Amino acid sequence: MRFRKVAAERKVLLGMVHLKPLPGSPLHAGTVEEIIAAARRDADTILEAGFDGYVLENFGDIPFLKGPAPPHVIALMTRIALELPRGEALRGVNVLRNDAGGALAIALAAGLDMIRVNVHVGGSITDQGIIEGDAARTLRDRAVLAPDVAILADIDVKHSMPIGIRHDLAEEARNAAERGLADALIVTGPATGRGASSGDLKSAREAVPGVPILVGSGVTLATVRETLRIADGAIVGTSLKEKGRARDPVDPARARELVAEARR
Repeated sequence: MRFRKVAAERKVLLGMVHLKPLPGSPLHAGTVEEIIAAARRDADTILEAGFDGYVLENFGDIPFLKGPAPPHVIALMTRIALELPRGEALRGVNVLRNDAGGALAIALAAGLDMIRVNVHVGGSITDQGIIEGDAARTLRDRAVLAPDVAILADIDVKHSMPIGIRHDLAEEARNAAERGLADALIVTGPATGRGASSGDLKSAREAVPGVPILVGSGVTLATVRETLRIADGAIVGTSLKEKGRARDPVDPARARELVAEARR
């Protein structure tokens, strides 16, 4: 499993390739070719800056569906994944809001290394309604279809709150890693672009010492070094973009500066 191998060697830095709205989503405009070109530019910029890889995500498809994505979304994201740079980069996909099966299908067809699953175990109240994790199905599908694809699972994912009596984050981390068998855990802040607390990071790190912990939101030039003192890596999106706006293109200078600061 390439992700675990790289994570064992160094702090992993992944950039976000946020797709423009795909056909069928309310904000879609332009052509598929324009969407592919924008994604390719962002992926190239991320890799040229020195990131270990990137995660492809249908970020523009708001409002997100809480169930499986339509077949044409999976087909389009597979096509886009095949058009993006490969080489030695770690490559992953997240199908919003929580389509782990669709993500596995894309990973299988496009030869990706990992998928991100926002709700892998338990249940969360989100702006899409109640979303339940389905680790049992995801792990069984992975075993048959793509056993070398790593599962990066969010715990207490952004834009959500857990159902019922809240466990502390350490308990959620243990559930995702030990009962959900996730290969790595992602800790986020409350929303896109907002950082995870050092307390949450330390709780997750101490709960599952043998499992990579990544920060999945709010990492900036000012915070990346302190973040990586605790975490094993980061997935960076908003702070790489022009003027720090999540829906804008990746800024080459911002990307290079963040990598240089992280690798000091």
